[in-house]
Amino acid sequence: MSSIMDGVDQRTNLAGNNRLELLLFRLGSGQLYGINVFKVREAIACPPLTKLPQSHPHIKGMASIRGKTISIVDLSESIGRKPVADIPESFVILTEYNRNVQGFLVSSVERIINISWSDVLPPPAASGSQNFLTAITKFEDRLVQIIDVEQVLAQVMNVESDVSSELVNDYIQHNNDATRHILVVDDSSVARNQIKRTLEQIGLEITLATNGKEALDLLKSWKADGINIYERISLMISDIEMPEMDGYTLTSEVRQDPYMKDLPILLHTSMSGTFNEALVSKVGANKFIPKFSADELASAVQSMLI
Repeated sequence: MSSIMDGVDQRTNLAGNNRLELLLFRLGSGQLYGINVFKVREAIACPPLTKLPQSHPHIKGMASIRGKTISIVDLSESIGRKPVADIPESFVILTEYNRNVQGFLVSSVERIINISWSDVLPPPAASGSQNFLTAITKFEDRLVQIIDVEQVLAQVMNVESDVSSELVNDYIQHNNDATRHILVVDDSSVARNQIKRTLEQIGLEITLATNGKEALDLLKSWKADGINIYERISLMISDIEMPEMDGYTLTSEVRQDPYMKDLPILLHTSMSGTFNEALVSKVGANKFIPKFSADELASAVQSMLI
């Protein structure tokens, strides 16, 4: 598993075609879970851990891996299950989210599968808002649950969503006209709330969509109603990895429609990597920034609106 990212160029092409690869793993039971391979650096046997005093209880310790000190989070315990048993015999999935590298402790690592985002669905509404799932899919007639890792990290590691007073004042000084409206597209409830809170602090109004298909359907409904898209919204901010339709495909669909082709689009994602820059250009987005810095997001939005 240590060579997961060897085929990154090939996987970049997958992402631009509404496809993804999932690394499947287990958390001490028969249930399969998945994580986007783009966010995975490698999967390794659990190294020796050093417990730090006063750390979050879900952080089982720090590990020195390839010259870096990395926090190791018990993923099972973080989503409300029993802690991973027998830590020395467990595995660590090293990931890069929101500009940081962290390790997730899991019971076992299975395999990598290649699927279409159209086969990845939002979790059932009856599952509630605190179920830590962002999507579900099926593979060989087995249910695969995709965990909302951003929700896990928000619980374990504090993410600041307050915008600095300087940026707030600067935006107010340069925007004395009518309130701008922003369409925010993200499958993570935590991420949607972070973005909404950030942008409301600089006086913007927000419409939320939970995935690319929902956002595109909304845009098309406005078109059918004869609404001028550029008067309705000033900007669309979209995550990249989402069930049913990813952010790259959403952007491509918008650019191909004369009704909305000039809509400013900011791609905002927890997926790090230089491949994003190439794909942003390929699909026609205006800008890309990684999650999550409240000031950087507010500054990027302000520059695009001005």
